[in-house]
Amino acid sequence: MMKKKIMSASKASLVLLLCQMVSALDVPLDLSQPPTITQQSPKDYIVDPRENIVIQCEAKGKPPPSFSWTRNGTHFDIDKDAQVTMKPNSGTLVINIMNGGKAEAYEGVYQCTARNERGAAISNNIVIRPSRSPLWTKEKLEPNQVREGDSLVLHCRPPVGLPPPIIFWMDNAFQRLPQSERVSQGLNGDLYFSNVQPEDTREDYICYARFNHTQTIQQKQPISVKVFSMDSLNDTIAANLSDTDIYGAKPVTERQPVLLTPTGSTSTKVELRGNVLLLECIAAGLPTPVIRWIKEGGELPANRTFFENFKKTLKIVDVSEADSGNYKCIARNTLGSAHHVISVTVKAAPYWITAPRNLVLSPGEDGTLICRANGNPKPDISWLANGVPIAIAPEDPSRKVDGDTIIFSQVQERSSAVYQCNASNEYGYLLANAFVNVLAEPPRILTAANKLYQVIADSPALLDCAYFGSPKPEIEWFKGVKGSILRGNEYVFHDNGTLEIPVAQKDSSGTYTCVARNELGKIQNEVQLEVKDPTMIIKQPEYKVIQRYGQVSFECIIKHDSTLLPTVIWLKDNGELPGDERFLVGKDNLTIMNVTDKDDGTYTCIVNTTLDSVSASAVLTVVARPNPPFDLELTGQLERSVELSWVPGDENNSPITNFVIEYEDGLHEPGVWHHQTEVPGTQTTVQLKLSPYVNYSFRVIAVNEIGRSQPSEPSEQYLTKSANPDENPSNVQGIGSEPDNLVITWESLTGFQSNGPGLQYKVSWRQKDVDDEWTSVIVANVSKYIVSGTPTFVPYEIKVQALNDLGYAPEPSEVIGHSGEDLPMVAPGNVQVHVINSTLAKVHWDTVPLKTVRGHLQGYKVYYWKVQSLSRRSKRHVEKKILTFRGNKTFGMLPGLEPYSSYKLNVRVVNGKGEGPASPDKVFKTPEGVPSSPSFLKITNPTLDSLTLEWGSPTHPNGVLTSYILKFQPINNTHELGPLVEIRIPANESSLILKNLNYSTRYKFYFNAQTSVGSGSQITEEAVTIMDEAMASRQVDIATQGWFIGLMCAVALLILILLIVCFIRRNKGGKYPVKEKEDAHADPEIQPMKEDDGTFGEYSDAEDHKPLKKGSRTPSDRTVKKEDSDDSLVDYGEGVNGQFNEDGSFIGQYSGKKEKEPAEGNESSEAPSPVNAMNSFV
Repeated sequence: MMKKKIMSASKASLVLLLCQMVSALDVPLDLSQPPTITQQSPKDYIVDPRENIVIQCEAKGKPPPSFSWTRNGTHFDIDKDAQVTMKPNSGTLVINIMNGGKAEAYEGVYQCTARNERGAAISNNIVIRPSRSPLWTKEKLEPNQVREGDSLVLHCRPPVGLPPPIIFWMDNAFQRLPQSERVSQGLNGDLYFSNVQPEDTREDYICYARFNHTQTIQQKQPISVKVFSMDSLNDTIAANLSDTDIYGAKPVTERQPVLLTPTGSTSTKVELRGNVLLLECIAAGLPTPVIRWIKEGGELPANRTFFENFKKTLKIVDVSEADSGNYKCIARNTLGSAHHVISVTVKAAPYWITAPRNLVLSPGEDGTLICRANGNPKPDISWLANGVPIAIAPEDPSRKVDGDTIIFSQVQERSSAVYQCNASNEYGYLLANAFVNVLAEPPRILTAANKLYQVIADSPALLDCAYFGSPKPEIEWFKGVKGSILRGNEYVFHDNGTLEIPVAQKDSSGTYTCVARNELGKIQNEVQLEVKDPTMIIKQPEYKVIQRYGQVSFECIIKHDSTLLPTVIWLKDNGELPGDERFLVGKDNLTIMNVTDKDDGTYTCIVNTTLDSVSASAVLTVVARPNPPFDLELTGQLERSVELSWVPGDENNSPITNFVIEYEDGLHEPGVWHHQTEVPGTQTTVQLKLSPYVNYSFRVIAVNEIGRSQPSEPSEQYLTKSANPDENPSNVQGIGSEPDNLVITWESLTGFQSNGPGLQYKVSWRQKDVDDEWTSVIVANVSKYIVSGTPTFVPYEIKVQALNDLGYAPEPSEVIGHSGEDLPMVAPGNVQVHVINSTLAKVHWDTVPLKTVRGHLQGYKVYYWKVQSLSRRSKRHVEKKILTFRGNKTFGMLPGLEPYSSYKLNVRVVNGKGEGPASPDKVFKTPEGVPSSPSFLKITNPTLDSLTLEWGSPTHPNGVLTSYILKFQPINNTHELGPLVEIRIPANESSLILKNLNYSTRYKFYFNAQTSVGSGSQITEEAVTIMDEAMASRQVDIATQGWFIGLMCAVALLILILLIVCFIRRNKGGKYPVKEKEDAHADPEIQPMKEDDGTFGEYSDAEDHKPLKKGSRTPSDRTVKKEDSDDSLVDYGEGVNGQFNEDGSFIGQYSGKKEKEPAEGNESSEAPSPVNAMNSFV
C-alpha cells in the first residue's frame, strides 16, 4: 500500500488564501494606521496568589499607541500603586505580589485601551481572581455500620476552591480504592456502594481534593465502614436473646434497583454549546444493577458519545442545540428495573457568524463594517467608536449605523477610527475591534522579487502576489517577459493576488509577472516556477511471512526528480525502528537479521523530498512453532475414562492444526511417553479411554505448519483400578527345536496391558486329530515354554491365556504348531534328464512320500557338475553347482551348461531340518555348439604382394572343429571396401601365406572357426603390403627437398591442432570417429557383430575410451586420398606412432586416445621414416 502525502489543490489553495487575505488587509507598518490589539490575557484569569500577576495587553499601530487601564469600570492609575508597573512599549501590567503584595487586593475587572491619533482599541474585560485551596471544615464522623447487601454512600463534601478541585478516594497507604460496577465515585465526589460486601469493611476510606492551580492536596478525615454479615449477625442476636425470643436475622435478600442519584423520576440539566455534557445515574440493588442510556425520540450522537464510570456516566462532547432533549437512564437487575429522565437544554453564549474586519479605504470610497453573532438567547449587538458608545461618540457625517452594520460613504481622512462590536447575552459576550483607515497610497507588491516556487507535476501551484494600495489595486498576471495576460479556466485568480494553477505540468515552468495598478500608480514583480517530476516507489515492500530467527528483507526502490535529494526513512508501526544492530538499512532495502516475535508488525518506507513525500507499507508476520499448552486439568475421572482439558499457548501467527496427547505410565514405564490420541486444533478438551492398573500422567503438544511445540507440563497423576486382563498374548507359535520337543512361544503382555499385579500365563496344548485332553501349565511372566517327549513332527493345538491376581483374560484363540523336525528319510526316485540344447537341460523326478519328509517340505535340490569336455578328453576339477526348486515340484531347468560336455547330477528332498539322502547320480551329455573366436590373429612378413597370417585355436571349441573361414577385402584411399574374398582352411592349420596381393594396399581380414553346428564369432584385423623400391626412393628424394620440409612442418602443426581438438572432445564425452569408420569397413555378410564377440587382434570397438591393442589401424581420416601424387604420400609422416616391428608385423596406435600401451614385440628405436608413416595411414 502506498500513500502520497501531497496536499490537495483545494486544501492548499484554501490555506494559502486565508493566510494571505489577512496579510493583504494588513497595513504596512511604515504607514499611518489605528491601533490593533495583538495579545491579551483571557477573560477569566485565575492567578496563583503566590506569584506576580501579569495582565497582558499588546498592540501595534502607526504612530505607536499609548496604553491605559480601567479597573472595575474606573480609571486605574498605576502611577499611584508602587506594586504595579507597565512594561516599556507595551500595555502589559505586572503586579508585584512576591514583594509584599496580596493577590486578593487586586481582584477585579480590568480593561486595556491602546490609543493613537487615528483611534483607540480596547481589550476584553479581564476578570482577575486568585486561586483558592481551603481546608476541610472539621466534622465528627461516625462509623458506618451496614448490613451486608445494603447500599451505602460515603460523602466527600470537599471545600469550595477556585478552580474546583479534583476528587479521588484512597487509603492510608495512598493507594487508590478499587472501583467497579458495584463501587464507584460520583461526579460530586461521593463514593457510592450499590450493595456492600464483607470485604468492604475498613477504617481508612479517605477523600482527597487536589487543587491543581496551587498544586496542593487536601485530605478529609478517614471514614470507617463495618459490614455485618448474616452469620455474624445471627451469632450476636443469639447471644443476646432468650430461648423464648424470636431471633434470627433475615438472610441477605436480593433487591430490585433503586436510584441513589439523581433522586426522583425526572431532573433538568442546562449546558452551553461547545461544552462537554455529563449525565450520571448510580443505582442501588442486589445483584448489582447494570445501567443503560437512551435518548427519547432520537439516537445518541455517533462519534461524540462516550460511557464512563462503568456506564454510569454518559458523556457527549462538543454539544450543540441539536443535543437538547430527554435522556433516560435505566438501571436493571434480575429482579426489575428503575429509570430516571433528565431533560437537557443546550444554551449558547454568543458566537461569531461574521466578525467585523479592518477597512482600508481611500478618500471618497464607500465601505461597511458587519458584526453578526448568534447565541441562545440571541445576543444583543452594540457598537462603540474608539472605546466610547457610538451614540455619544463624536459625529461623523460619513458614518451610518444600521443595527449590526455600519455603512460608510465618501470617507475622508478624518473618518479613520477604531470601532468595537459587542455581542452579549446572559451566558457571555464577544468583543471585536475593527479599524477604518483612510489612506491614499500607490500600489505596493509585498512578495519578494524573483521568488522561486517549486511544485510537483500534477499538483497545484500557488504563486503569491501580496500587495497593498489605496484604492485597492487591480492585479494582472503574465507569463514570460513579453507574454500576454493570463486568462482561462486553467487559472484561478484569488482576491489576495495569488495565481493558482490547479494542475501544474512540466510546461508550466517559467517566469510569471504580477502587475498591480490603481489610480495612483503601477508596479510589477516577477516570480519563477519550476515543476518537478513526482517521487515514486517503483518497487514497494511486500508482505512477508518469516520463521522466528530467520532473515527478511523489504525492498523500497524509488524514482525521483534528478534535482531533488530524497531521504528514505523506515518506520515500524508508525514509530522509529528499534535501536538494534539486527536492523540493517541499505540504500534501497531494510534487512532484519535473526527475526524475533517482537519484530512482527507493519514496516513503512517513507521517501521525503523538499516538495513531496511518498510511503509504502508492508506487514511482517513472524511465525514459529506454537507455545506449549498450559493449565492441564483432569475431570470426570472414571475407571476406564477421564476428561482432559487445557489452555492453548500462543499460536505465534500460524494457526494450530491439531493437538497431540501423550501419556506416561509412572507405574510400569516412568519417564517414557507414549502417543495417546490427536484432536483438531479447535478442540481444547478430550475424553480419553484408560486401561486398568496404570498410573497416568498426560501432556499436550500443539502442532502448526511450522512444527510441534514443546510438551506442556505434565498433568496431575491418575491411578486407575486393577482389573482382569483384557487381552491375551499375541504371536503364539509352536515350533520344535528338536525331533522330540515342542517349543511354545508368545509375545508377553506389557505392564500397561497387564491390568493388574501378578501377571502369569496359562499354556495349554494337545495333539491335533487325536482324542486327547488339554494339558495345561501356569508359568510366570515369561515368553516361552518347552514340551518334551513329543513324537517327531506332529501337529498340536496350542493356546496361551493371560491371568493376574484378579482373574483370567478372555478365552484365547487356538493356533496350530508342530513338534520338532528330523532329516528326510528317502531320496527322490525315477530321475530323468532331457537335454534341450547345448547349454540347457531339463531334469524330472518323482516326489517322495510326505511321511518320509518328517518336517515341512521346503523343496528339492539338484546337484550337478561337469565331468569332462568331450572335445579335449581331459578331466578338470569338479565344481558342483546347486539349484533349489521350492515347493513340491517334480522338475527343473538346468541353464548355463557347456556344449559338448559330460555331466552328472542327483536330486535331494529338503525340509526345515536339512537335506535327505541323494538320488543315484545321473549322467548326461550336451551336444556340440558353435566355437568361440580364434584366440588370436597375427599378420607378419608383409611383402609387395603377400602377407603371412598366423592364428590360435578357439579357447572354447564347443565341439569338433571342421575348418576355419578367412574373408578379406581391400580398402582404398577413400576408405571404400573392395570385393570380398573367402577361403576355407583345414582345422589342423595354424598359419597361411596370402599371395598375389596388390602392393602398397591395405586389406581387412575376417577370421572365424567352424564346427558341424556352425560358425563361431570372428575377429578382424587389417594389414598393408609394402610398396616397390622405386617409389620408396622417389619418396625419400622428395623428403629431402626444403620446400617439402616446410610443407610437412605446416601439416604437422595442423595435425597437432586436430589431435588437441579430438582429445578435448573425448574428455567431454564426444565420440571419436573410429567406430563409425570401422563399421563402414566391416564385412557386410557378418554385420552387425555383438560387442562380446571376440575380434581379430583383440581389437574391440565397444567403448571409445579403451586403449587400442596391437594390430589396430590408424584413424581413417588420416589416410592418403586416392588422387594424391607421390609427393603427397609423406604428408602424414610426423606425429604418428604407427610403424612395423623388426619382424615386419604392423603396429598401429591411435594418436588421439587417452592411454597408450606398448606394442607387443620389439619396437624400433629409430625415428619413423616417411615411408613407414605413409604405410600407417594408407
